[in-house]
Amino acid sequence: MTAVSTEAHAPDLAYLWARLAGVEWRVRRAVSQRAEHDPEPDDPHRGLYLTADTVWRILDEPGRPLAPPDTEPDLAPLAAMVPDPGPRLLGLARRFDLDPVDVEFLLVAMAPDVDPRFERLYAYLNDDVTRRRPTVGMALELCGLPAADPARFRFAPAAPLVAGGLVEVVDGGLPALSRVLRVPDRVIGHLLGDDEPDAALRGTAHVVPVGRAPESELAQRLGGALRAGLSLVHLRDRDGDGGRVAGDALAAAGHDAVVLDVAALAGSAEPPLAAAVREARLRGAGLVVGPLEPLVPERVGLVRDLTALVSDVPLFLHGRRHWDPHWSARPVVSVEVPAPGPDERARRWAEALTDATGAEVDRALLADLAGYRLGTDEVTRAVAVATRLAVLEDRPAGLAHVRAGVRAQNGAGLEKLARRISPAVGRDDLVLPGPTRKQLDELVMRARHRERVLGQWRMRPGGGRGRGVVALFAGESGTGKTMSAEVVAAEIGMDLYVVDLSSVVDKYIGETEKNLERIFTEAAGVHGVLLFDEADAVFGKRSEVKDSHDKHANTESAYLLQRIESFDGIAVLTTNLRSNVDDAFTRRIDVIADFPVPDAEQRHALWDRCLGDAVPRSGDLDLAFCAERFDLAGGSIRACAVTAAYLAAAADRPVAMSDIVAAIRQEYRKLGRLVLENEFGPWLAAQP
Repeated sequence: MTAVSTEAHAPDLAYLWARLAGVEWRVRRAVSQRAEHDPEPDDPHRGLYLTADTVWRILDEPGRPLAPPDTEPDLAPLAAMVPDPGPRLLGLARRFDLDPVDVEFLLVAMAPDVDPRFERLYAYLNDDVTRRRPTVGMALELCGLPAADPARFRFAPAAPLVAGGLVEVVDGGLPALSRVLRVPDRVIGHLLGDDEPDAALRGTAHVVPVGRAPESELAQRLGGALRAGLSLVHLRDRDGDGGRVAGDALAAAGHDAVVLDVAALAGSAEPPLAAAVREARLRGAGLVVGPLEPLVPERVGLVRDLTALVSDVPLFLHGRRHWDPHWSARPVVSVEVPAPGPDERARRWAEALTDATGAEVDRALLADLAGYRLGTDEVTRAVAVATRLAVLEDRPAGLAHVRAGVRAQNGAGLEKLARRISPAVGRDDLVLPGPTRKQLDELVMRARHRERVLGQWRMRPGGGRGRGVVALFAGESGTGKTMSAEVVAAEIGMDLYVVDLSSVVDKYIGETEKNLERIFTEAAGVHGVLLFDEADAVFGKRSEVKDSHDKHANTESAYLLQRIESFDGIAVLTTNLRSNVDDAFTRRIDVIADFPVPDAEQRHALWDRCLGDAVPRSGDLDLAFCAERFDLAGGSIRACAVTAAYLAAAADRPVAMSDIVAAIRQEYRKLGRLVLENEFGPWLAAQP
């Protein structure tokens, strides 16, 4: 809990005690009037054993911060002892738009919470020792107002005291004048100098105090607009840094920031929106809400409710999507947040790593990390994960740790639509011809430097085109297309997400496009490589329209042509037959890699790598014979090696040539190929 410095808040408290002394003076007057006009002054049960003499003794108790005044105190001399910006009570009145009578009502309501004498005094005035808080009627009486005065409507739900959450009117079933007034603990704490956020916001919001002056030109402009009266702003940000810009803008205007966790709000049955707005008003702060993406359609009403609650409180909403005017009945200014350049990204990584490790960061490491499109908060969290992983492995944090920290920031939304693969293979595991390797190198190069070329150097054309990189891997089944995609993901430090086409293609018209849109939308928010295996199922050629099926198939292709252009991520399409892919897609593809069937030399390397170093080998194993005689793709060789290992394990011996040949025969049967003597040679007769 935040410590409260009595010395620091002495002027505030002195002013508050003086104002409460005025309340005590009015209580004395009310007690005196009750005593003078009491029809039964000798009733021994008056006030449930709380007599007038007892009340006078309570009022004359020494040692209280409220000095018993003889007349209503003059507050004018207090102005000289209170420095700018004035006492908290007056600041609260200004921020909540309270009239002078509202302030008096607030003081009457809060008196029992700061001085226990008022509990018994109010019980006496209520003629009921169990009712120790003031009522609406008592507040009017203590302020010298008749019961029918229009000031009684200052306790209506829409009035500033109640709507602002400063006073609660309880016992709503009672007559209006008998309803009890209560001041929430957070308001009492604020007036007494406590800056700990409301307990109702725990787990939902946190406070960011005014920091250093923002360096961003956009934040400075927004800060100036806030000082000029702008209050509702939506920041559209594709790189997840809208919260940072909002906080900097509030700091530029001299405001703290109350930051709300949207995911926590969406998961709460009763989101504490009113408490958040009150907290911001008490502090003279602004609200930052976002990103808005976790709000499912049925919870978007939270945004409308929140914008209805704020009036003079600056509110920043941020997210990747465009602003929908239906989300608020009030006009909202939507501003595009420019993407930071590679140098700015490198600076963020350098600051986060230096703060976490205390050591200077290697430039080569920063160059590898500058390609990640992370916001400032995501960078901080990724570095925190990386340093903990490094401690777990008892070695300094390196590129692998940071990449693992980046992958840890990925949400689970895309995993519902695609299979997530954490790369476990490297370039040395690939057996590919030189031209194919160069095409993979080009894909990695584009993925790493797209921010500089397409963003900083502005090489991206218009028309709503994104900053994505799309590659096509074409080749027969088993030639290493999927494995190469995994290697590419490993080299750029991302996870691989394999799209399950069975969950995409739908027989109902329009559903396939909706499923693909969900995939592309989720993929834009993760740091991963999207793999469409057997992509010609959805990226196939358009045909002449002869019936309604052709028409809707062409509509799917047209949608994909548009969507692939606006995609901001990295996507790999694989196909067994390149000619099956529509030519219009080919024009939009950045890299096309051909995967030919391996030759004898490559097959020998594949046999050796698929068996690995841990598998025991018999002396009769002839991998050169296998590579020369059996024309198999890499996937089939891998399957044969695994089958041979199982046969050897069952016989409890090293892998022998007979196991390899038996596995090849089994693979031939799966492929529907004939077993020919010119391929198997002397091993043909030895096998069943």
